[in-house]
Amino acid sequence: MAMNRRQFFADAAAAGFAFTPLAALLAGCAGKTLPEGMVEIKWDRDTCTRCSMVLSDRRFAAQVSGGPKHANFNFDDIGCAVTWLQAQPWGRDAATRIWVADVASRGNAVQWLDARHAQYVGGKPSPMGYNYGAVALAQAGSFDFDTMSEHILAKGKQEP
Repeated sequence: MAMNRRQFFADAAAAGFAFTPLAALLAGCAGKTLPEGMVEIKWDRDTCTRCSMVLSDRRFAAQVSGGPKHANFNFDDIGCAVTWLQAQPWGRDAATRIWVADVASRGNAVQWLDARHAQYVGGKPSPMGYNYGAVALAQAGSFDFDTMSEHILAKGKQEP
C-alpha cells in the first residue's frame, strides 16, 4: 500500500505532536544536576553573600540552605561560606545544608558535593585566597570538612 506524500507528512506531524510532552519533559531534565534543595547559580551575575564578589570560578563556589526560612546563600569560596556560617545562630544546625563545587569541575558542568562529606585539598588558588578545593574522595594530605573549617577560621577573615 503506497502512502502519498501529504499523508506521510500528516502522519509524521501527528507522531511528533504526540511525543511533544515527553520531549518537553526530557528536555526539562537535561542539565538539571543540582542536588535537592539547591537553587541555580547565575554565573557572572550572582554575588557572594559574604564578600559581594561575583561568582565566576565554578571550581570553588558553594551554596548554603538554612535559617528560619531555609533560604539559599551563594559563596565564591568555601572559606567565605565557613566564615559566614560561623556568625549565623543556625550555622551549626544539622538542618543547614552546604554544597561545594568539586574543584575538578570543568566549564559549565559543575559537580556539586555535600560539603560536610567532601574532602579538601590545600594549595588551590581560590577566589578569596582560602585556597581549599573540594574533592569527593580522600587524597593524600586532604582534610575533612571540620578540619578544613578550623584552618579557615584560624586564618581569619579575608578581605576582598
